[in-house]
Amino acid sequence: MKLKIAGALAVAAIAIQFIPYGKEHTNPPVASEPQWDSPRTQALFNRACADCHSNETKYPWYSRIAPVSWLVAHDIEEGREHFNVSAWGSQKKNEGEDAAKEVREGEMPMWFYTIPHPEAKLSAAEKQELIIGLEKTFGKEEAAEK
Repeated sequence: MKLKIAGALAVAAIAIQFIPYGKEHTNPPVASEPQWDSPRTQALFNRACADCHSNETKYPWYSRIAPVSWLVAHDIEEGREHFNVSAWGSQKKNEGEDAAKEVREGEMPMWFYTIPHPEAKLSAAEKQELIIGLEKTFGKEEAAEK
């Protein structure tokens, strides 16, 4: 019985590799970028945020293996939809003014992203630098509400 279950799981694991979602790892061209307040803000953003919030995603090896590939593709699609620095000014809705708040509240980068990407885990000082830089670059959420 255990052998049948293990065999069925192995067949399923192999079969899901043929589902194409999450397998295409091409980035759309960069249309435009924001005017960053400083190179440091841009560097911190690139380190902790750009994989999901730009068209310059670096796809790791595990992003080619289902079901992880599905999760990676979904997170990138959703991240770009809400906030994409590579489509700055041309995207219908770009929630840049929320960026600092998301970092301040610990929502970004997502905790599970920092496990395979330890470089994205910012120190307290780096996090504060990024928050200030994002506010200077994109504005504050409160200003957007007025």
